[in-house]
Amino acid sequence: QVQLVESGGGLAQAGGSLRLSCEASGRTFSSYGMGWFRQAPGKEREFVAAISWIGGSTYYADSVKGRFTISRDNTKNTVNLQMNSLKPEDTAVYYCAHQNGQTMGFDYWGQGTQVTVSS
Repeated sequence: QVQLVESGGGLAQAGGSLRLSCEASGRTFSSYGMGWFRQAPGKEREFVAAISWIGGSTYYADSVKGRFTISRDNTKNTVNLQMNSLKPEDTAVYYCAHQNGQTMGFDYWGQGTQVTVSS
């Protein structure tokens, strides 16, 4: 089992910034990396960004490239998502996810944290 605890989020104005953090605990030794997803009302959950624990390879959705930055702290099993130049369309519940090192799928999820961007 892997437990994921998210923090951060909240309300920001368009053009502003927010920072999300996710701490992983439990059986993380089999982990490849971590990712962030989001789900807006009435829409499907979508990929936002991901990072590998080893090497720090990063991946971003086109919609957030150049605005969001994912980073990791291996010593604390923590992954952060710095969100700059926020837009109202970034409003969603953001979920942290654990990426399984064997299947490469995302198999554990955090509880989600609300991000609201006002225009």
